Amino acid sequence: MPNILVVEDSPTMRQLISFAMKRIQNAHVIEATDGVDALKKLSSDRVDLILCDINMPVMDGLKLVSLVRGNATFKDIPIIMVTTEGAEEDRRRALAIGANAYLPKPIQTQELIKLVNTYLSGKGN
Repeated sequence: MPNILVVEDSPTMRQLISFAMKRIQNAHVIEATDGVDALKKLSSDRVDLILCDINMPVMDGLKLVSLVRGNATFKDIPIIMVTTEGAEEDRRRALAIGANAYLPKPIQTQELIKLVNTYLSGKGN
């Protein structure tokens, strides 16, 4: 049963992504409102995959990715950035600091589900 952590400050977007993740068989969705909240959830729940926005208050997604990658306990968790930051520079930065994949908003639900399934099955990079 995969645990998917959705880190998104917009309640509407968080709900949309969480709803899409519930279409993955046996998936359990954990929601976080920003990077700090996500770190709290990571320390209390087993997480198999992180879906994360870049632009968030308190702690943004890039800072979260670098902290997760720097932590021996969490460093192997696949991270997919889901963000309105469609600029090539943002994509490169996210992937350079350790994100596994980058999906620009507006998201295509089927594409997101396919990408998540690829990483949950261990076939992602």
